[in-house]
Amino acid sequence: MSDLSPDSVYTVCTPSPSEWDHFVDQHPRAHILQTSAWGALKSAYEWDCVRVALREGGDPADDAPIVAGAQLLFKRLPLRLGTMAYLPMGAYVSDGSQWEALWSAIDACARDHNAAFLKWEPGILEGGFPPAFEEWGFRESAQTIQPPRTILLDISQSDDEILAHMNQGTRRKIRQSLKNDVRYYEGTRADLAKFTALMHTTGTRNAFGVHEPAYYEQAYDLFVPRGDAALILAEHDGDTLAGVLVFAKHYTTWYLYGASSDHKRNLMASYGVQWSAIQWAKRRGCDTYDFWGIPDEDADTLEAEFEQRSDGLWGVYGFKRGWGGHIVRSEGAWDRVYNPLIYGGYQLAVTLRD
Repeated sequence: MSDLSPDSVYTVCTPSPSEWDHFVDQHPRAHILQTSAWGALKSAYEWDCVRVALREGGDPADDAPIVAGAQLLFKRLPLRLGTMAYLPMGAYVSDGSQWEALWSAIDACARDHNAAFLKWEPGILEGGFPPAFEEWGFRESAQTIQPPRTILLDISQSDDEILAHMNQGTRRKIRQSLKNDVRYYEGTRADLAKFTALMHTTGTRNAFGVHEPAYYEQAYDLFVPRGDAALILAEHDGDTLAGVLVFAKHYTTWYLYGASSDHKRNLMASYGVQWSAIQWAKRRGCDTYDFWGIPDEDADTLEAEFEQRSDGLWGVYGFKRGWGGHIVRSEGAWDRVYNPLIYGGYQLAVTLRD
């Protein structure tokens, strides 16, 4: 990739996976979906991953450190109508003055990959980040890829303090799960077949789609050996009862995948395995546990309806709400349109599908 312009103070580059990961690791908003490993995982499943970054200075030969960047994913649209560009949980800048140059580089990359539009999900934005979505040419979108609302649990406290903030039922079930001779352990690669079988069982029981076994195998291979994920399983008398695959970066752990058996549910292994994952996150130095995905409704609606509903993410909300975390909504999805005609067709197709 070339410079932005002859007199630019930045050089646009395509960093190597290791250089990109070093930059992400140092950034306070580091997210697992912006790592090169996540890009490699999605590249095996209908996406193309491209990283675009800025270095200080206008000399392309200068190997200056990265100061801003984004990892983009591209997915082909039907009928050879180009691609959709997707920017999850980024982009990253070192200071606010770099946004204009970074968006210019992102736009150029998107057009190079024939993108009809860019869907941006910046994630949860906290202090010091004043988003200017409309000024940057984005329009809010109801079509999200990641669930916009979640529950965050503060795990920086002692175990007793964490337990004290839970509701009574969850606290009781955790303690029960630890008294039933259930073994909780970090699984190896050889244990993945047990987990994928549980995922199939859970998907069938709760009527939601799950990935093929190879997806979880690749996720394990990309993240677990480097210490950025753990497979945690619960076993009783040779029966695998529950499992979670959790991911961590910086000070946050994300609970992305979980499953449980139809048998011995009275042993409450789903609670014990989740508690074990929280312990893993604490040992790794994380202070936040993200339960990753609840219905996108306000707190009053969630509390009023969760006992009557089981569709979509409602089926897991009753479980997640009891852990004592607080509900947070991300900034949702925002679209930057390059081809209005194709984008309009995409919007219509999504509306008809829904």
